[in-house]
Amino acid sequence: MVYLFIGEDILSKNIKINQLRQELFAKDIEQFNLDILYAKDLTLTSLQERLLCLPVKAQKRLIIIKDAQNLKEDIRAFILKVAKNSLPKVILLLDIERKDRDGEFINRIQELAKIFQFRESAHLDTFALSRQIELRKPDYALRLLNQLLRNGERPERILGGLRYSLERNTNNLLEINQRLKLLLNCDLDIKTGRLKPNFALERLVIRLCCLKKSFG
Repeated sequence: MVYLFIGEDILSKNIKINQLRQELFAKDIEQFNLDILYAKDLTLTSLQERLLCLPVKAQKRLIIIKDAQNLKEDIRAFILKVAKNSLPKVILLLDIERKDRDGEFINRIQELAKIFQFRESAHLDTFALSRQIELRKPDYALRLLNQLLRNGERPERILGGLRYSLERNTNNLLEINQRLKLLLNCDLDIKTGRLKPNFALERLVIRLCCLKKSFG
């Protein structure tokens, strides 16, 4: 079975994926039955090997291919072939951003897939990231951060956007000072090379989410 996720609304996609994972298997066996792959790094041999693996204490395995619009031509041809012959023990989930970026392949595969349509105009920026921090949702905030980085957003722009947004979301001077201190430490960690930018930003997001809980 092939599932096709189309859209740019990352949060809604992740919610649906988590629901699917919970429906398919319990937590203690998830690691044996779930593969999350990225199209850019995927080879045909690797995908074939994953598809040959049998489920462990479950009816099906779940294979998620992120950024499926970047699949290589040989993998596209293979997926179209196996989709026609069915995948009784596997759910192959293809996650793409926009239908019009890969029209021919998507038009062919959607005839063989179960389609889930998500918003294609979801606005992904540091203000969306700061909203998740304000809502005390580090899991969603980290996903947004990682997507921003994958989209090519520079760490210094992310820090600047967070500072602008987080300073304006509270009138509590103590909270503002605590936030600015964390942002400054993160900036220093990146500029001095103490931490890799991705790790420094991830740590910052977690600390900001936890810090928010300390204030009424």
